[in-house]
Amino acid sequence: MCSAASSPGLVLLALSAGIQDPSLAVHSGVALAGYSAGVLLAAPIGANRADDEGTWPPSVTTTLVAEFCVLAVFSAGWEITGGRPGGTAQVLLIAALAVGMGMQSAAVRKLGGMSTTYLTGTLTSVIAGLVTRDRPPGFARSIGVLVAIVPGAVVGSLLSQYAPAWLPAVIMAPVAVVAIASVAGFEQVKAHFGQRRSR
Repeated sequence: MCSAASSPGLVLLALSAGIQDPSLAVHSGVALAGYSAGVLLAAPIGANRADDEGTWPPSVTTTLVAEFCVLAVFSAGWEITGGRPGGTAQVLLIAALAVGMGMQSAAVRKLGGMSTTYLTGTLTSVIAGLVTRDRPPGFARSIGVLVAIVPGAVVGSLLSQYAPAWLPAVIMAPVAVVAIASVAGFEQVKAHFGQRRSR
């Protein structure tokens, strides 16, 4: 349902002009505009934060909570349409998801060297790190994102096909878990495991 919201979205928008497909143009254009709006909304949250030192800056959590609210709006729309949106409802839901993706991208930028919404740069960073043995900060996180994307995509596609009512839960759960875990304190968890390793 949702057109890609970064580089592939630009390609799809250009392709829609070449093949004269108005539906693809609308979906791609809305996705790009929504993604851009999400970044515009979230970037100021993370800007000029003095407390953003450490493994997990608090501004990332704040942005993810805001994204969760956007995903809640998407989920309500998804449920209202019975999991089979069409026409204007489909375009509005694409916009909501794209805004959420833009917000998440802006938040994850603060973690350095990885992305959760456009994985070409993450894949490039991981492969370069493996080949050169120069592991950038966040290397393990980047590998985790790449490993998680395949089963996540499989589960999402199966749910959208066979159990669309569950799709909002699958979209919202990871964001909620990460936001809650960050509030609970990734620093305390990291310190706990660091103490165990030093024993």
